[in-house]
Amino acid sequence: MEFIFAMKFGISCVRNGRSRCSWCVFQGQGDRLFGWGGGALGRESPDIEMVEAEKLFSRPLSPGVQADPENHLQVPGEAKDVTHICPFTGAIRGTLTVTNYRLYFKSMERNPPFVLDGPLGVINRVEKIGGASSRGENSYGLEIVCKDVRNLRFAHRPEGRTRRSIFENLTKYAFPVSNHLSLFAFEYKEVFPENGWKVYDPVLEYRRQGIPNESWRITKVNERYELCETYPALLVVPANIPDEELKKVATFRSRGRIPVLSWIHPESQATITRCSQPLVGVSGKRSKEDEKYLQSIMDSNAQSHKIFIFDARPSVNAVANKAKGGGYESEDAYQNAELIFLDIHNIHVMRESLRKLKEIVYPTIEETHWLSNLESTHWLEHIKLILAGALRIADKVESGKTSVVVHCSDGWDRTAQLTSLAMLVLDGYYRTIRGFEVLVEKEWLSFGHRFQLRVGHGDKNHADADRSPVFLQFVDCVWQMTRQFPTAFEFNECFLITILDHLYSCLFGTFLCNSEQQRVKEDLLKRTVSLWSYINSQLEDFTNPLYANYSNHVLYPVASMRHLELWVGYYIRWNPRMKPQEPVHTRYKELLAKRAELQKKVDELQREITNRSTASSERAGSPAQCVTPVQTVV
Repeated sequence: MEFIFAMKFGISCVRNGRSRCSWCVFQGQGDRLFGWGGGALGRESPDIEMVEAEKLFSRPLSPGVQADPENHLQVPGEAKDVTHICPFTGAIRGTLTVTNYRLYFKSMERNPPFVLDGPLGVINRVEKIGGASSRGENSYGLEIVCKDVRNLRFAHRPEGRTRRSIFENLTKYAFPVSNHLSLFAFEYKEVFPENGWKVYDPVLEYRRQGIPNESWRITKVNERYELCETYPALLVVPANIPDEELKKVATFRSRGRIPVLSWIHPESQATITRCSQPLVGVSGKRSKEDEKYLQSIMDSNAQSHKIFIFDARPSVNAVANKAKGGGYESEDAYQNAELIFLDIHNIHVMRESLRKLKEIVYPTIEETHWLSNLESTHWLEHIKLILAGALRIADKVESGKTSVVVHCSDGWDRTAQLTSLAMLVLDGYYRTIRGFEVLVEKEWLSFGHRFQLRVGHGDKNHADADRSPVFLQFVDCVWQMTRQFPTAFEFNECFLITILDHLYSCLFGTFLCNSEQQRVKEDLLKRTVSLWSYINSQLEDFTNPLYANYSNHVLYPVASMRHLELWVGYYIRWNPRMKPQEPVHTRYKELLAKRAELQKKVDELQREITNRSTASSERAGSPAQCVTPVQTVV
């Protein structure tokens, strides 16, 4: 069955001569609408009615086509007297609609109308405000805390007796996993011209890098995910290490995450390998197999007789992990290895930092203390440390021609941030739209970043200690790089924000589950749609017109507080008073279109002049024009 939904991105792109990406509209199947004030589903309230979307919208919409706002008024039984307490414009009376995918609110009396529209997947928690005896104006209702910085508040009339049913149905469909329901991605069946699940083929990607070669081989030892359940089926390992020895190395690495290749330099053959911490423990255990393994990684690069081990953690945290059986590599045990700590904090510190950031950017911004408030969140400081760590890794590989090993504790959070950013710095392919999709699929999804736990898809336990903005920080770092190198990336800001919005939306299957093994088990490739299918179907919306293909150029962004800034286009996009200026690439795209139009006219005029000149020459050279006059002699 057809459905319509929209998502607010808060920035502007141009498509077909009109503004795009403020509201991206999709078409799909399975969306059921719950209008306040009708009759069927409410159980305890007669004012709730469940209706099918196909009964409401007579014409299906294709992706990118704007919906007629008046269609949303056709829902039977919608409450006309819900008040949205907007922190920017005050109380707004309107109609509230909730489906099994989205929340939609539209004002009743404003022209143009105020519209609030977003997926339920972005909801972090729903809370009741006030009791039945509340007498203050707009003191009785619901507050919705979102994962994308916003807090939404709706007031209801106590005598309307709708809040309880609204609360129950909203929490039911915002947190389907907690209610033993399927995420909406399993209902969404839109068909796009390209199958985004085919964007990443590990064999083709490694072949692009020149793998296999005499030093590295592709192994299927993890084909059944028995060596490491959080690693992909295909791994690239030193050619001289047999599979049986890999199994021994796995016993000495946390969760069996052995060092495997992420990227190899096309000239020096210096490599970036990733893994988890060694299981050294307080007794300082050693593994001959692990030591030999790292020696093989170093030996595969003939230009260097040293290897750098980058531990993402602060040194005190790494030492503390020894008490839990973990730890770090001893330079005494690993000859020719140098250990470097990058001082990037753990997921709990990052979660708290984002919480503080939310407090200062939404709903109000205190201008007088803005800089000190921003500094107190430490958000940009964390971004700086992550970016600086990636640059140190890239510099050792590029300038030092030295192989590096990267890990944190388990190798699926900070490690993914560092390896993917370093690869983005070193390899221009990953700075293209398709290359970036491959990078996310490879370094984040296939290598087991725990998206389900870090984001909390469909889970009502908002206080879960496993939640953390790890992927958000990575995308923030990428945005910082695009600011410093505006012509080096094929994609624009809209591309990055779209990815983050659908990180939470649960519309696509891309960011579901915690590992490749789980995605295979859930059969996501057949049961859900890839985000890349949608993005690659309308590349013009996500393409940077300033892009220059510097495929062989290495980027060296500056990772200092003086050159970093808060991503206003993402974190403060909901504040109408803080709207960023129109992106320069939007204006540039318009100028390019105008230039192409004028160039076309110039070409037409030149052809016309050439044709006239040719015709004139032909007439001048014809026999009729070249008759020699007859001289008459008298």
